[in-house]
Order: sequence, then C-alpha cells, then structure tokens
Amino acid sequence: MSETEPRRSRRSTPRERRDPNARPSAPPYITRRIPNYEVLGEEGLQRIEATADRILAEVGIDIRDDDEALALFRKAGARVDGMRVRFEPGHLKEVLRTAPREFTQHARNPARSVRIGGDSVVFSPAYGSPFVMDLDRGRRYGTLEDFQNFIKLAYDCPWLHHSGGTVCEPTDVPVNKRHLDMVYAHIRYSDKAYMGSITSEQRAEDSIEMSRLLFGADFVDRHCVILGNVNVNSPLLWDGTMTKSARAYARANQAAVIVPFILGGAMGPVTNAGAIAQAHAETLVGCAMTQLERPGAPVIYGNFLSSMSLRSGSPTFGTPEPAVGSLVVGQLARRAGLPLRCAGSFTTSKLPDGQAMQESAMSMLSAVHCGANFILHAAGFLDGLLSMSYEKFMMDADFCGALHTYLGGVVVDDNTLAMDAFREVTPGGHYLGSAHTMANYTTAFFDSTIADNTPFEAWNESGRTDAASRANQRWKRALADYVAPPLDEAVDESIRDFVARRKGSMTDQWY
Repeated sequence: MSETEPRRSRRSTPRERRDPNARPSAPPYITRRIPNYEVLGEEGLQRIEATADRILAEVGIDIRDDDEALALFRKAGARVDGMRVRFEPGHLKEVLRTAPREFTQHARNPARSVRIGGDSVVFSPAYGSPFVMDLDRGRRYGTLEDFQNFIKLAYDCPWLHHSGGTVCEPTDVPVNKRHLDMVYAHIRYSDKAYMGSITSEQRAEDSIEMSRLLFGADFVDRHCVILGNVNVNSPLLWDGTMTKSARAYARANQAAVIVPFILGGAMGPVTNAGAIAQAHAETLVGCAMTQLERPGAPVIYGNFLSSMSLRSGSPTFGTPEPAVGSLVVGQLARRAGLPLRCAGSFTTSKLPDGQAMQESAMSMLSAVHCGANFILHAAGFLDGLLSMSYEKFMMDADFCGALHTYLGGVVVDDNTLAMDAFREVTPGGHYLGSAHTMANYTTAFFDSTIADNTPFEAWNESGRTDAASRANQRWKRALADYVAPPLDEAVDESIRDFVARRKGSMTDQWY
C-alpha cells in the first residue's frame, strides 16, 4: 500500500461463516466508527500541560550516557547543565511540528500494511515477558520455540493486525544474539508488520538492516517498515541505551514508540493527574529527540500508566485509575498531534481466569475509548507482564475480535433499519425465518471462537469445559494447522546470511 492510498472504507466487522472452526476475515487494521471519549475539559487539560511544562522548565530531565542527544537539545535551544536538560514552555511543541500525525507501517505483504494515527486502530500482541505459561506445562522460561509459536498464532489470528516485537524472551538464545533470531522469526513466520530490538544501538541497527534486506534500502529510507518500543527510565531520566536506540530508528526514518512506564507511587506520583503530567513531559522529550535526529521521522506518543498496592508495594494492572487516566492521555496525544500507543490487556492475575479477563477488559476498553492507534499488549499479557500465556493469548485475541465489531459502531442504512422485515413479520410474530434475517445472519453478530453459548445440559454433557480449556484446544489446533506465508528464497537466504555473520562476529553473552 502506498503512502497516498486512501484508507479502506469497508466496515471493520466482516464475518463470512458460521463454522466455528473456519478462519474469519478481517481488515488489515480497524477504522474507528465510534468517537473518542473526552473525559477532561479545556481547563483540566491546560493545567496538566502547564504542569508538564513546569516540570521540564524547573526540574528538568536527565539524559545519561548520550552526548549526541545532549548536543542535539543544546543546539535546539534547550538549557543543558551536565546531563540535566531544561526546556522553556512551548519549546517542545515547536520541535514536534515536523512529526507526522499519522503514517503507514508497511508489511512485507502489502495487503497487511497498517495505518497508525487518525481514526485507525492496530492490535499487537503483548511484549517483553521472560516467562511463558500454558495449562499443560505451567510457568517456565520462554524459549525460541515459544517465541516462534506466538508469531505463528499472531499471524493466524485475523483480529491481530501486527506481529509485535519481543512477544516473550527466548532465554535459550544468548542475550546479545537473540534479537537476530526474533526479527528473523517475525520475517519468516508472518507477513504482518513487526517491531525490532531496542536493547542497544547496535541491536536496533541490526533490526533495521534486516528490514533493508527484506524491503530494499531505498524503500526503507522512504517508508516506515519497523517499530522500536523505547522506554523512559521514569522518573525523569532518559538512559543512553534508550536514547541511542530511539535515534537509530529515527535516523533510518523508522518509528520509535516513546513510552514512559509509571508505576504510581514508585516511579511517579500516586495521584493520577501528577503521573499523567510527568508522563506527558517524558514522552514529549523523547518524541522531540527523534525530530531533532531526523525531522519528519514517524514517532508514536506512548504511555503505560499503572498502579500499585500501597500496602504491599506490588504492582497492580488493569485497575480503574490508570484506565481512566488513559482517557486523559489520549486527549493530550491528540493535542500534541501525535499517533498514540496506550493501555492493552493488562492484568496481575497468575491464571487466565475471571480476574485476568476482568482487569484486561477494563484496560483494553480504556485503550479503545482513549483513541489509541497502536495497542501493544493486546493479547497474552498475564502475571503482571512476567508471563506470556498461550490460553490468555487466545482469549484476548477473541476479545479483540469482539472489539472489531464494537469499534465498527452502529451502521444506519436501509438494510439495517430493516423496514422490509417489519412489513414481513406480523405483530406478535418472530424474525427467525424472515428474509431479512436470512440475508444478514452471517454478518449480524460477532461469533466468538472461545465462548460456549450452548444450554447448560449440552455443556454439561460435553465435558463442562471452561474458557481457558477451550482456549488451550484452540491454540494447539492453530499451531497444528499453521502454514507459513511465502518468502522469496533469495531474500530469505540474504537475511539468514546476515544473521549468521553477525552471530559469528561476537561471543555469546548470557546476561
């Protein structure tokens, strides 16, 4: 898809079957048909923005171990004292004028390219768990095989638009080499858009170079093909590892996702407004840095608000305070003119149970209502992000399917108003066999592949399975039926050769 191709006008909810085992169709990304929820008025938004400005002007933010980033800010007019950087109110807003409001991330299959920004919504799997979990083997360290499995499951799922990034840590591969295997897995086992490494500048550049081999160097210089999820070291600290990676992506015209992780009461104020103001300040600095590196480079305004148990000090996820805070974050991102990454299927539950889905629904609904364009952690998040769950992945993906319908809104036209059905069905009759019902029955309602809607007696006689057990069966069937998308053999060989040469150039590091 070219940068100028118009967005698809088709609805976000196509379903072409009633067979529960058939694979539904879905668009490459969702076009939102419902409005964003605006929770704060102008006065409240201005006060938060003014507080962020005061934080940056009076306190400042540290940039550690990156003299080039400090030089960029100094040249742009910021006050730099050692590694402390301060900005006058409004300064970053001016720098960010070059950032695109929306952009296309191209996939190797052009039909799967995604639009990020505006009224587009992209669902991507969870990211970063060191452990994986399933009902058969329990909780264990993730392996490359697990990583590849999740890539295959995300590829197979029509409701997920993106392959993701570090869906779990392949801990059986050396730390300094695993990024090569992860990016290659995204390229080989899926044809959806993907993310690269951010754990060092060199690893970011390796990820980009592999993308150049896949798409062509000229294409990559002109178009976004890879994202890098870059985290702030809250509170108010940008570490050189992250700033150098962010600048590497921007330098190559690829998109950095700038994300503070604020655990209220630990890495930021315990109060929502203060945590949001801090996150806004930290995010603007990171986004502005990409524009100083390469004006016009795509960048995503990210946010990860979370709470904690003040009695135990344990992190909590999927709670109401960060959820409603995300609605405000969405307003701030739109005012900044930047695409948004926010919230996801967050939970602290240790099992794919009622707590997991309650907390995930709370957080995921905040993501779609706040106007998030790129929703990382849309599927698989469990155990406070320490574990990537096979069953939770399938349950979350099913919920993403329901959100396709939810975000599609209510269509009002001659067919949906159903006047012919009113004429056909007499008062006191029923619509089950009417011509209107028969014409619409395959597309009228979302069909869950996880839920059991049979009568109690039928459910009881068929084994009394719960949702997690049904999800267990679904992921196993999906992996058994998986067929890899085609990949040009010469391109594949060139990427595998690059991976082999890079691995051969360094000794294994396990920490």
